[in-house]
Amino acid sequence: MLIYIAGAGAMGSRFGYQLHRAGQDVILLDEWDAHIQAIQTNGLVIEGDRTDTVHLPIMRPSEATQPADLVILLTKAMQLPQMLQSIQSVISEQTQVLCLLNGLGHEEVIEQYVPRDQIMMGVTIWTAGLKGPGIAHLAGTGAVNIQSLAANGKARAEEIVDVMNQAELNVTYDDDVIPSIWRKACVNGTMNSTCALLDCTIGELFASESGQALVNQIIHEFVVVGEAEGVQLNEEEISKYVYHTAEIAKHHHPSMHQDLVQNNRLTEIDFINGAVHRLAEKNGLAAPYSQQITQMIHAKENILGIK
Repeated sequence: MLIYIAGAGAMGSRFGYQLHRAGQDVILLDEWDAHIQAIQTNGLVIEGDRTDTVHLPIMRPSEATQPADLVILLTKAMQLPQMLQSIQSVISEQTQVLCLLNGLGHEEVIEQYVPRDQIMMGVTIWTAGLKGPGIAHLAGTGAVNIQSLAANGKARAEEIVDVMNQAELNVTYDDDVIPSIWRKACVNGTMNSTCALLDCTIGELFASESGQALVNQIIHEFVVVGEAEGVQLNEEEISKYVYHTAEIAKHHHPSMHQDLVQNNRLTEIDFINGAVHRLAEKNGLAAPYSQQITQMIHAKENILGIK
């Protein structure tokens, strides 16, 4: 199976590496010059739970020409439209496109470039990090849930599940993956933006009573807005999941902190807290915490001169 990993950052490197080691034909797509050069010269270097080096083809998205069997979208959310536009030549009538991005509403963007019957939406709790161009740190275990948007797409999607499970990616077909996507977005909405603004670890945020009060308000907004969108969410269950995740990752600076504070890069805030604020307005609701957090993240981006 020819698989393009559209976005070869930390998570893309993990998926590309594991699928390659399972015998699949994998091509990495990215726009980061230093990362492309490092992998082309030295291979993709793996550190963490295992040490390895694999030589995978990597190129810019616009350079890809071979029609894909599967495209796994792992870009940053704001890079998604450009990525999809750049890879139109590899998306045939047989290509399945799997979205594993953080955040909400990506299916609406993808449908502008890919027929709905060829789209799969998913959510993953795998983690990964980049130590530098061409060097991925992989540790721990994770899982993936996916669902085809095609009315009769389950059988084809389950073929993809089998391929990915040969790569030990722990994939499950989910007949209703949207609540899981909202739950993951809520984890990001409570930790990523707040830790970036407060310049703290997840543990430091949750050790503060005021931090916990903030988290609880954000959870409530996600649940109320999600339900207005027809997504059945249990606030108590999501709260337990958020706090459990926080305990596991308490020493960690989440990805938005890495982007904004550590690397002065634009964030995905518009697709997390910002999405909840927009959907609240659409449904005649208020999400003041999500609104203000989004404004503050954008203000910080502006102060830092990030474009």
